[in-house]
Amino acid sequence: MATFPSNLTGKIIIRCIPYKYRDSDECSQEDSGRIVEVLMINSPSGPGLLFPKGGWENDETVEEAAAREAVEEAGVRGVLMEFLGYYDFKSKTHQDEYSPEGLCKASMFALLVKEELESWPEQSTRSRTWLTIPEAVERCRHPWMRDALTKGFSKWHDDRRTTKCEEVADGD
Repeated sequence: MATFPSNLTGKIIIRCIPYKYRDSDECSQEDSGRIVEVLMINSPSGPGLLFPKGGWENDETVEEAAAREAVEEAGVRGVLMEFLGYYDFKSKTHQDEYSPEGLCKASMFALLVKEELESWPEQSTRSRTWLTIPEAVERCRHPWMRDALTKGFSKWHDDRRTTKCEEVADGD
């Protein structure tokens, strides 16, 4: 479970990077075309794509909030796999007397998608798009999201994949 360090300043926003695999096995000997795709959503307030996000309720953990936001905004359910870290950004909508600059931190999680819903709460205002990581990097609305995708998610995913494949090779 992710806990927030006491030195965090600004508003904490929960985000997840939903992902799935296309056209391949989990770990094959020759790694035959295993492609990871991430799910991004549009924003009614401007161009570019985003990852699902939101705050959390008093009766839920940050992990539960990340999973809930994935359902509400992107219409997907899955398994939270890993906390990817915190990413700083500024938000015009979160400027207040406590943070006039709108300083925020995104608490990012990786979410392995198990189910895509045919209907979801925000489907009338949001569309979802599956992209490869290079495509997603190009379409991210904000630079900090590109960092979360490349330095957080991709690094975690590559490390995880290497470890799993080594374990499979050692078991032979």
